Amino acid sequence: MFKIDPTSNRITPLEAKRFSDLGFTERRHLQEWLENYPQALAQGDGEELLIIQKEFDGFDDTRERLDLLAIDKDGNLVIIENKLDDSGRDVVWQALKYASYCANLKKQQVVEIFQRYLNQKAQTEGGEPADAEKLLLEFLQADDLPSVQLNTLKSQRLILVAAHYRKEVTNTVLWLSQFGVNCQCFKVTPWQAGDELFLNVEQIIPTPEASDFMIGMMAKEAEEKSSSTEQRHSHQLRQAFWEQALDAFSQSQCNLYNNISPSKDHWLSAGSGVSAMAFNLIFSKSEVRVEFYMSRSQAEVNQFVFERLAAQKEQIEASFGAELTWQPLPNRKACRILYAKPVDGYDKANWSEMIEWLVAHMIRLEQALSAPLEQIKQKLKNADLHKELTQGAE
Repeated sequence: MFKIDPTSNRITPLEAKRFSDLGFTERRHLQEWLENYPQALAQGDGEELLIIQKEFDGFDDTRERLDLLAIDKDGNLVIIENKLDDSGRDVVWQALKYASYCANLKKQQVVEIFQRYLNQKAQTEGGEPADAEKLLLEFLQADDLPSVQLNTLKSQRLILVAAHYRKEVTNTVLWLSQFGVNCQCFKVTPWQAGDELFLNVEQIIPTPEASDFMIGMMAKEAEEKSSSTEQRHSHQLRQAFWEQALDAFSQSQCNLYNNISPSKDHWLSAGSGVSAMAFNLIFSKSEVRVEFYMSRSQAEVNQFVFERLAAQKEQIEASFGAELTWQPLPNRKACRILYAKPVDGYDKANWSEMIEWLVAHMIRLEQALSAPLEQIKQKLKNADLHKELTQGAE
């Protein structure tokens, strides 16, 4: 790995180091880094992890503890084991044990584990603890806990983190993958250039190409299983609601959703003209919502757009005609701007009023953001944007 000096137009080699040589430890350093920035282990586009506990030891009749426990966007528990400079021989066995222990956790137990974690953080950092169930539902984009598929049978994932992997570990992981065990190995390497330190995080098993293929095969299998079962009542409601809503939009001055089909999901997205940034309609049991959602794979680009819009907050809200909710979502890649209305969403008698509200407020939101987004779109095309973002991060 090399460091580029644009001024001299030269490259300088970085020196690969051992964590132990730099005085870094597994618990005080690597574990803390990953706890506070789990996106480092989210190699796929759009993949997000939510840390729900660290050094978890809540297993009956055992004193063993796992390093980090997380959840992914599909509601799968993710067991993360860190081993610093050397993976050791037994890391796969340890992770499998923890996965077997976690497989028995029910939804409410997962929420309680997450709440204890939030309580501990609040006690350490000061302030009131956040509500675990609310954060979990927001992360999973779900209406309520009963409707969530959480920690289902055979869904547990394993993530191993180390600077060096022994052959017996990599061979075992590759063998387990043939039996549907979702196990990833990340190689972490510290680098040094003078007084500067860097960390490279690289997924080595499965390779990104193999991972995409495996995810595609699992998605195909899930789709086939889903098509052979009856849709849940909530899915049927959403499908019917969106059919009515899209019909109303087609007769309005808003053209965003002209080519969008009804969905069983609780949201509909339409492009804004800026890549990976959408105008969303949200229909849930307790509210309807219009929002502008910034979800580029690069978190700094989302932050860049959000900050440019926030700088024009007064003008945008004056144009919209109401105070909007601005959410930078610092623990996630995305950002959003929204306006919501509490409703009894699953009562069909309310649908006509709800749809009328969505149409009116999406028209207002699109108009309010139209001119600012056009300016930002030109800025995003600027060749100096990367330099500006880098300087902003510093």
